Order: sequence, then structure tokens, then C-alpha cells
Amino acid sequence: MSEEQWWHDAVVYQVYVRSFRDADGDGIGDLAGIRAELDHLVALGVDALWLNPCYVSPQRDHGYDIADYRAIDPAYGDVGELEALVQAAGKRGIRVVMDMVANHCSTEHAWFREALAAEPGSRERARFLFRDGRGAHGELPPNNWQSVFGGPAWTRVTDADGRPGQWYLHSFDPGQPDFDWRNPEVAAEFDAVLEFWFARGVAGFRIDVAHGMVKADGLPDWPGADTGEGGHNAAMWDQPEVHAIYRRWRAVGRSAGDPERYLVGEIWVPSAGALRAYLRDDELHQAFSFDLLVQPWDAGRQRAAIERALDLVGERTPPAWTLSNHDVHRTVTRYGQAQDLGDPDPSDMIAAARRRGPVDLALGIRRARAAAALQLFLPGAVYLYQGEELGLPEVLGLPDDARQDPIWVRSGGAELGRDGCRVPLPWRTDPAGAHGFSPAGAARSWLPQPAWFADFAAERQRDDPESTLGLYRRLVALRHEMLDGAGPVEILDLAAPDVLALRRGDVVCLVNFAAASREVAGFGAGRLLAATAPESSGAEAPEISGPETSVADVLVVPADSAVWLVAARLPAGGDLPTTRAREGSSTPFAEVAAQ
Repeated sequence: MSEEQWWHDAVVYQVYVRSFRDADGDGIGDLAGIRAELDHLVALGVDALWLNPCYVSPQRDHGYDIADYRAIDPAYGDVGELEALVQAAGKRGIRVVMDMVANHCSTEHAWFREALAAEPGSRERARFLFRDGRGAHGELPPNNWQSVFGGPAWTRVTDADGRPGQWYLHSFDPGQPDFDWRNPEVAAEFDAVLEFWFARGVAGFRIDVAHGMVKADGLPDWPGADTGEGGHNAAMWDQPEVHAIYRRWRAVGRSAGDPERYLVGEIWVPSAGALRAYLRDDELHQAFSFDLLVQPWDAGRQRAAIERALDLVGERTPPAWTLSNHDVHRTVTRYGQAQDLGDPDPSDMIAAARRRGPVDLALGIRRARAAAALQLFLPGAVYLYQGEELGLPEVLGLPDDARQDPIWVRSGGAELGRDGCRVPLPWRTDPAGAHGFSPAGAARSWLPQPAWFADFAAERQRDDPESTLGLYRRLVALRHEMLDGAGPVEILDLAAPDVLALRRGDVVCLVNFAAASREVAGFGAGRLLAATAPESSGAEAPEISGPETSVADVLVVPADSAVWLVAARLPAGGDLPTTRAREGSSTPFAEVAAQ
């Protein structure tokens, strides 16, 4: 892949800075901590880091409420430390992508403080969406929009004389006022913010709520709120004018040097055509494909999600795949929970990926390993969320008084929120301490780590080729060696509907979604490259990270597992591989209660 299109097949590692590694001992992860663990990321084989917001913030939503877009929060370091990380990562061939939150800022932002002190109709208030209330005395919100975090999307301010004043829009938390992107002053300010960070070596931006920055003119009521049907508020999201923002940003990125800076969007829109509009030649380079993330463990549903994503973008703009992130329960936990396959395809990542209920942990780990093999086989960028490479489960048992997520707070505890996937990483087997997250004698970590985190520590897995970390290292290395630039993926039809078969060049990925092993024949006596379950066999069981192993024409793919192989014979026309159940080969798993 050309330097200009480095992101096409990149493996990008998402760093939730607050929880990655604490270098200064205050219990909060920081940029110096990331720099200290760059060798872990080099060994993993990643091409880029995406840093969740690390700008100055009061941390009501842990960085997604930004008070200063040109400064690093002191808890994480400073601008010099960010530049040092960019340089150190660059020397190791790793780019740094930052998070841009431009739909809203913090109530601590200088512009919003000025707006509160100014009069209605002023230049200061025009940067935001201040409106008079409805009702005889303005006591009702300007419209019926609801916040993503629950409750009304409007908060009323108190004027200097102590009387109730106007209302301001916040699509999320009240501490996150929305900008008015119809105001040219807002657009010019963000051009300058992008230029500031590009000048410091940042390779691009992941754009938070990229479909939401412009609201419908006149801010009309949302019919879905009154009917109780919910769904997509067409006046709040995906306005036509949002595309002008990305044409501006793409131009800023092109003027920043060679290669041009990368832009990837977090976009939730109701149709494929609406999403495709963001990926025109002069707008975003890429958009996340969340469809795979929300699917249950089912071959047909996962195949359909892959086909939808590939049909949407084509070869020119490959998807950005992800199975996990800072907003959803971890993959191991989701795949270990009971799933109702009768449900329609989910469209809400929040609801689909935050189930409660018992977790079969062994089953979840096994399926998550297989899902990693599927994800890393696909063409396009692959985003890995920190801790996935360790097989970390969700921490469901956090004490109520430790939870900090606005979703937990605003729902009165009805929703667990996102804290459980943000617990600081375990680096060492130290169940009595911080598991290597902080130095000795440090303050307690900002979220408590359970003692069982020691079982998943990077130190314990590093020299074990059959560990989840060992598996990820092997799969990423094979991806770079054999699949970079390999072109599109072909989905092969098999006799068994519960086995998904994909081919890129002469490399094949087989994923068995069934609870029993399957025998697959038709590829000839090929070479087994990797297997997510050690009992995978052709001629004999290979080690996951051992040398390539010859396999017979009949390959056994165990339950809930995946294999990569180089096929000696590739099917053509009607000559398709066959599959059949292998008698007595189901693999039992003990039921494990949620932590």
C-alpha cells in the first residue's frame, strides 16, 4: 500500500489514555505511560495509535467535554509530551491519530463562559444554540429533543440578575453544549485547531459524532419523542450542510503536508446511501463499520454485516472495522452472554452491546479469539481497543460509588454505562496492587481493578504463544505478511451454514460458529497458518504461533474457532468446499458467573 494510503490496511490500536498506563503515579494514565509501553505495541505489530481525547477537560465525560482544544490536560501531560510521543512512535513506524470532538465542547470552554456572561442575541451566544423557551414564561424547552445520555437535550441558564434565562442545546450531557456550526466563526476556529495539531505531527483525526454537527434550521420538534417510538431524529443528525465541514477539513489536511492527513468518522445514519455521502473523494477517507460489532455470534448475521459494509464502500474506500471500543461492553463478555437470534438486526450500538446477564467466560474468550481472526482477515483498516489483545472481559461488578459514566448517573443506575470497559489495564501479575498500571506507591487507580485482572496481565501472556496476546501477535504479523495489498475478500458458499469461509488471494479464513466441530474439505493439502483453538487439526494439531503446519484435505475446525490456511487448491465455479459435522467433537465449557 502506498504511503499516501497507509490507512487502507492499517491495524490501529485505540488508546483510552486514562486507563492505558500511569507513569507519574497519580492513578490516571498519561502520555508518558503510553511512551513507556511502545514496545508492547511494536511487538503487537500495530501501524497507528488512536488516542481518545486528552485535551484540557473537567472530565464530566472523561475528555469528550473539551475546555481547551489547543492544550493537553495536565493529568495526561502537556503539548511537549504529546510531541515526544508522536516522535517516539514515529521512530518505531507508528503514527498517532487524535480524537476530534467538534459537535460540542465543555461548559468550561472560554467561549461558553463568555456566552453565559453575554446577552441573548450577542455574538458570544451565537456560537452555540441558545434559544428562548416555550410557554408563557419560557419555562418549557425550545423543542422536545432528547439527549443521547437520557433526559431533555436542553438546559436553562440563570441570568446575571438571578432570573431564569434562555436554554442551550446539548445533544449529550448538560456539561457539553453544542456548537452552532451554521456560524462561520465556529468553522474558522476548528480549521485553526486542526492546523495546530497537524503542525505537531499528528497523522489525522477520528471524528466523534461526525454526523451531528449541524442541526436542522429552525430546530423543529421530533415526532418520535411524542409517540414514544424513538429512533432517528432527522432534525438533529445528518443535515446536508455537515458535508461542507468535511470538505474544508480535507483541504486543511491536504495542505498540511505529504501524506495528507487522515480523517475517519464515527457516523450513525439510517441508510447506506447517507453513509456513502461522507466518503466522497473530497470528504472523509473512511468511516467506522459498526455493523459487525453489534451482531450476535451467528454465521449468517456476521456474513450479512460484512457484505453490507463491503457493498457500501467498495474497494476504493475500504471500511474501518471494529469489534469493541470505549463505548460498549468488551467482546469477551458480549460473546459469552446468551443471545436471541430471533431479534432483528440491531441498529443501536448502545443497546446491542450493553446486555446484562450471566457470562460464560470460557465460551466468550474462545469466540472472541475467533472473531479476532475474522476481523483481522478483512480488507480495510482494523481498529483494536486496548485490552482486546489480552482477552479482557468487561468488569461488570464495579461498586456503584466507583462508577463515573454520565450514562450511569443520568439513568439513576438503570444503565451500567461504559466504565466496565475502561478499567485500567493489567500489565503485571500483581493482584494486591495496581497490576503494573501505576508505579509502586502510587495513588489508587481512577477506577478499581479487580484481583482477577492478574490472570489477564500482559506479563503473564507475553511469552506464551497460545495466549490471546500470542494469538493477536501472530495474526497481525500474518496480516501484514500475506494480506497487505491482497485485494478484496471473496465469501465462499459452504454446505454448512454455520461455517463462514473467506478468501483473499490464496489465503482462506474459516470460522466455525457452531457448538460442534466441522470437517471442511476441498482446499487440498494446504498449510495451516494460524488457529484460534489449539485442537484444530488436519494431519495433527498445530501450535498457534508455531511454524506453518501442513494439513490434509480434510481440516477439522473446532467449535467456536477459526483457522487461517494457504489453500493448495482453490474452488472455482461450482467446485465449492464441503463441510460436515464431526461426530462426538463438541467442546464443553463450564458456566462462569458474571464477575
